[in-house]
Amino acid sequence: MPAPNSNLSDLDKVRKSLTSITSISSYDDVLAAFGLLNMPQAQKYGIIFGFVTFFLTVVAVLALLTLGGTWKRIEQQSQSGESATAPDSVTQRKRRSLLLERLLEGREWMMKTNYPKKKEEKSEKLTPLTKMVMMVLPKEGTVISEGYEENYKNAYRRCQDKPGGPILGGQPSHRHEAYARAFAGCGNRTALTYRWSYARMYESMAGKSYETDKHFKAHFENRPCDIVGRTCRLEPLDADCHLKDMFEITSGVALNEHKAYNPEEVWGFLDCGPFKKPQSMLESEVFQLESNQAGFAIVESITDRLLGVIHLTKDDPKNLNVQMELPIMKPSSDVTVEQMEACFLMLDRLFAHGYRRVQMCVDTQDVRGKRLPGRLGFTQEGQIPKHMIVKEANRDSLIYGMLNSDWDKGARAFLYKKLHGVAAQKVDAAIVAKEEAVHNQAEQLKEKKEAEAKQNDKKKA
Repeated sequence: MPAPNSNLSDLDKVRKSLTSITSISSYDDVLAAFGLLNMPQAQKYGIIFGFVTFFLTVVAVLALLTLGGTWKRIEQQSQSGESATAPDSVTQRKRRSLLLERLLEGREWMMKTNYPKKKEEKSEKLTPLTKMVMMVLPKEGTVISEGYEENYKNAYRRCQDKPGGPILGGQPSHRHEAYARAFAGCGNRTALTYRWSYARMYESMAGKSYETDKHFKAHFENRPCDIVGRTCRLEPLDADCHLKDMFEITSGVALNEHKAYNPEEVWGFLDCGPFKKPQSMLESEVFQLESNQAGFAIVESITDRLLGVIHLTKDDPKNLNVQMELPIMKPSSDVTVEQMEACFLMLDRLFAHGYRRVQMCVDTQDVRGKRLPGRLGFTQEGQIPKHMIVKEANRDSLIYGMLNSDWDKGARAFLYKKLHGVAAQKVDAAIVAKEEAVHNQAEQLKEKKEAEAKQNDKKKA
């Protein structure tokens, strides 16, 4: 092989290397360059057609991008610094068009004219619905609550006969007391199956060790009205106890181990917030509740930190319906076991009181909020267009429902299993079945004795 001529200039070297390209003068030369000259004629025409199609497609795409203004939008975004990616749900919510001014003025006029005292009915004090849902106090002033003493005694005796676990040394009655105060605290108006299940769960948590027994006793003495769960508890919403913490965790500032975030992630789909000061939150619908509403604080069991708030609205005792709102929680507490258990404790309590249907209403654009009803076992029942006006913009709503029949037939067991495990759920089901059998047997004996007493009275007469 001859050595390359080193005396050639750079330009001559480029020309020599491009000789094979500059020598192309026909379509056959192109095929020869790629070794395709001996292909059948039909395949040669196929290559020509494919090349033409590709060229026309590129031209069409470039024309559509140009005529559609894509290049112009990219240039504007690069100049303004905006992101070219699809906006998140909170950003989309903020971009909603506001309602016409005449509609907003008409709304304001109708509210002032037809319901002038509506705002005066709201209060941060405990509403009747809150008092009904929370645990029954042992005493109201100096008067023992209706049925509390009798329920406590019966539950204490029942736990003496069949405690839910081993007895701690030196404290022979610690499980009996825990079971009795939980059972009696459920009140006379709740279903027996709920009382048996809740009392056994409470007893198992309180009776684990000396420390847990001491902790649960102290908490009951200070706050007997709280609904207690494994990871969290529900406390009746109180501005003195919860306002400061609620403002801090939803303001978006970095707190404890949690980093800062956009407060619109919490308040973007609500008609109130974000708030600049605690007093503004106190005057909002978070704490100002109507008589058919209720509010509960979600507090973590281990750290006693406030996680958020859950509300009940649109209470309709005539039809045994109520609406449970999405919990108001900081983003780091979303999709957590505490959020799930808070909803479970509330649902369990509501159905135990006799509600037939619990509803959830979610903004159609709230991607994160729409996940919770499905995780809880709710059924999507429909969509209502132009359902609400939120921050002077339209809101379409998705309606979810949970029926008492669905709750009893599997939804409750499904959630209990997710929160406490398969083994705990089986134990809970066995306990309820056994307690129900014992109760039915006792009722039959009672009816039999009453019937015998009546027969004896007739004989004497």
